[in-house]
Formats: sequence, structure tokens, C-alpha cells
Amino acid sequence: MGVAKYIKNEKDQIEDVILQSGIHVKAVYGPKDLEDIGFSYEKDLADPGEYPFTRGIHPLGYRSRAWTTRQYTGFGTPAETNERFKLMIKHGQTGLNVAFDLPTQMGLDSDDPLAEGEVGRVGMAVDSLRDFEIAFKDINLEKIGTGLTINAIASIMLAMYQAVAEKFGFDRTKISATPQNDILKEMIGRGTWIFPVEPAVNLIGDTIEYSMKVMPRTNPVSVCGYHIRESGATPAQEIAYAILIANAYIDNVLARGYDIDDFVGRFSFNLNVFGNLWEQVAKFRAARKLWARNLKEKYGAKKPKNLFLRGLFGGGGYGLTKAQPENNIMRGAYYALAAALSGAQTIALCSYDEAYTIPTPHSALISLRTLQLLMDEVGLRDTVDPLAGSYFIETLTKQMEEKIEEEMRKIEDIGGIVHAVSTGYIQRLVARQAYEFEKGVQTGELKKVGVNIYVEGEPQEVELHEYNYESAEKQIESLKELRRTRNNREVTRTLKELEKGVKAKKNVMPYLVDCCKAYATVGEMTNVFRDIYGEFEEPSLF
Repeated sequence: MGVAKYIKNEKDQIEDVILQSGIHVKAVYGPKDLEDIGFSYEKDLADPGEYPFTRGIHPLGYRSRAWTTRQYTGFGTPAETNERFKLMIKHGQTGLNVAFDLPTQMGLDSDDPLAEGEVGRVGMAVDSLRDFEIAFKDINLEKIGTGLTINAIASIMLAMYQAVAEKFGFDRTKISATPQNDILKEMIGRGTWIFPVEPAVNLIGDTIEYSMKVMPRTNPVSVCGYHIRESGATPAQEIAYAILIANAYIDNVLARGYDIDDFVGRFSFNLNVFGNLWEQVAKFRAARKLWARNLKEKYGAKKPKNLFLRGLFGGGGYGLTKAQPENNIMRGAYYALAAALSGAQTIALCSYDEAYTIPTPHSALISLRTLQLLMDEVGLRDTVDPLAGSYFIETLTKQMEEKIEEEMRKIEDIGGIVHAVSTGYIQRLVARQAYEFEKGVQTGELKKVGVNIYVEGEPQEVELHEYNYESAEKQIESLKELRRTRNNREVTRTLKELEKGVKAKKNVMPYLVDCCKAYATVGEMTNVFRDIYGEFEEPSLF
């Protein structure tokens, strides 16, 4: 799942190259290849900033504006996370991307028995608005945008972000938050789902509807092909499933009586970068074209800016290895190069130790400096879409476009993306592909430097992020103290109002903001939803 197959061709005495999406790469490309695919400059390429945006969404690309650097950050307590935020901002990071621990992602308070041993382990523990007040202390939320890597309870976290911004005196119409908020991909590839498909999708619709009215700079959903790819999908499937998932959220909001141009311009994408560089570049160029065409032809979107595929392209953690970990520094540099050559608006680069631990400050800074080297020293901002017109890249982009459309048709033919997720069809498919990939690495069919080729040398020691039980205890004590000192009568009132709103099928966001301001906990708010909606029952994958 990230490297091409190289198969010996005895006839021509060279290796046949087959990309993971199933595209065969020729040894030489020329003008005839463009003729064979019916290449048209106007239809397939066009100028930068012009439909179908193959060459990027801005006419001057990075010459007018550099990409945003947004490293994935967060661990332990909110205070520890605040320190890391400030460190990265001090060194030039231009956006935040918040990691939450698993209990928070699953809507559990830190003192829940199910949270034991996981509080603050893989991200920041958040129990209430008080934790956001600590985590975002002294950070100007009107000047720096924040990604929130949260899904099942994204509505709660977005409400909490509004509440903390208002408490700090920021204008809610000027703050920019991007909750991941993509529950269908969680059901496909990651597992932090809570509620059944229909109400889970409806919660996403609530955040989109609310944001367009109350927080217009918010990107209320970041469709995450990233995790689908990491779970076993091919690059073509990653984009196909991401577009179909986005369409499911669009359909939910359209059913509320809105026009597509009212809201779709704030959609964003979180997409994966690792593996064959050329396949990644072609994937992103084809994705921009297909997303614009999808909105224009399927939904009738009219505003040019609403057709933009805006996204964070991130270095794929699955491509990294524990073996010879310093090789990951080079891998990360090539992932960043692929993202920059592809015209990413935001790049989040995995740190070299992220294959096996929470990134250290040292490794996180290496990733940030990698992006800054490309930006200010190597020349990636010199010209827009420097690979445009390449016989190879244009042919590959067209072939990738066709592969993506083929994968979309397969899902639509069996009843659509929601049906495919609800029945486990996609989960079974990508799980099988992940197994085949791992088997390919173990047999050596898929080459992995330091793993099955070029393995010489002494084993390298790795520095692990040890779980801090003391930090977890501090978080739990803080939560207990909050419950003792808050106005519990107000908490009860706001939770009751939330319950009434959910049962009446009203937009839940105003109720959640009130709950957050009263210092209701994440677990208390989640349990209101859980009691009414129930939980998603994962279909069998076998």
C-alpha cells in the first residue's frame, strides 16, 4: 500500500512497473501518448486557477501565497499540549492540528473505567471547556487556524471551540476551525465511531448548517481519504471514496432546503501522501478536476470558488518504518515534495518517529524545517505546477482520473457509499488489500528500504514516548475538581435542553454551545446522544 510492483519482463529485459492503482507505467512517454488519451489543454488542464483546476486553485500558486504548515500536535494534558503549540508557532508553524486522546475521541470522560490507561496517551485529553481554556491560552484564534482531528463527537468539539474563542474575546465570525468530522471514513478505516450511520451523518449536517450561519470561516467538515488510504485503499480508491462520502454530506444539507452554493465552498479534504511520487502527484491533480466536475455537473454549483478542492495533504504514517527510522526523514521530505508539486494548500508532515511513538519536539521541528526548506530554499514556490505539460504526468493524471471514476461507479452500482459502509462492503475490501500489501512486503514482492532490501547495518535504538500515569492522574483530579466547583444546576438544565433538542430533531449546535459554557463534560454530552441514538453495530468483515 504505497510502493509500486516491479515485475521482471524477460522479453524486453526490463522491469514492468505497476502502480498500486493498477496503472502500468511505460519506460518512455511522448506526444503520441497524449494523442491516445484525447488530451485537451482546455478540458484536461487549463490555466492555473481556472476550471477544472488541475493545475491548482490559485492563478499564481505559491508565488502569491505559501502553503500552510500544520503539524499534528497534542498529547498528555492540555497544559503540555499548550506548550507544544507555542513551541511550534515560535518556530514558524502557521496553523494548529490538534490530536485528541482515544477516550476523548470516543466521548468518554477521563475517569470513565473504559478510559483507564489511555488518558493522554495518543493525544490531548479533553473533558470540558476548562481543558480548551488551558490548551489555547495565549493563542490568537483569529490569526491562526485550528484543525480538530475528531469525528464522532466533532459537533461537541466545534461547539467547545466557539465557546473558548468567545470566552477569550474573539469574534466567532473570524475564527477558523476545521474539525475532521468525517464519520463514514471512521467506519471504513479507523474505528472511533459511536452512533449509527444515519444520526451520525445528521450530526455532520448540523455542524455544516450551523457553521454557515454562525461561524462562516469554519470548515465544518474535512473529508478524510487519508485514513481510508492508511487502512488499505489504493490511491484511486482513496479519492473515489472521499468524493462519494462528501456527496453523502452534501445530500444531507441539501435535504434541509439549502442551495449547494450556500455551503459547499467550506468543505475541505484531508488526503494522504506516501508511496510512488508520480502516482501521488497525478492523484491530487485528478482529484481537483473530478471534485470540480462533480460539483458543477452533478450539483449545479455556480460560484467558481466553491468548486475548489481545498485540502490538507499529509505525509502518510503507514509509509514510515520502525526499522532504520532515520530513513523516515528522507521519506517525509519526498512526501512533502509530492504534496508541494501537487499544489497543496496545507501540508502536515509526519515526523520520522511517528511510526512508533508520539513525536518528540526534535522530530517535529525536523518535519517543520523540511517544509520550510522546500518553501524558501529549494525553489518549490518558483512557478505554478512545474510538472504541467509533461507527457508522463499528463498521461498519468488522465489515467488516474479514469481509475477514480471506475472505483466510484463500483460503489454506486451496489447502492451508494452509505450502503457500502453500513454493510461492511468497503471495510472488507480495504482490509483484504491491507493484508495483501503486508504479505507483499514480507515476501519482498513490494520493496521497502530498510525492511526487505538494504537491511545491512546495526539495529537502531528508538526513543519511545513513555505513558505518563502522573499526567493522567492530574487530568482526572482536575475533572473531579471541576464537577465539585461548577454550577451543577446549570449543567443539568443545559443537558436537559440538549436532550429535548435532539428528540425534537433540531440542530444540536446551539444546545451544545450552552452545555460547553456551563462546563458540561464530553462524556455527559455524548451520553445524551448515545441514550437517544444508540450505537453503531459494526458489520462482520468475514
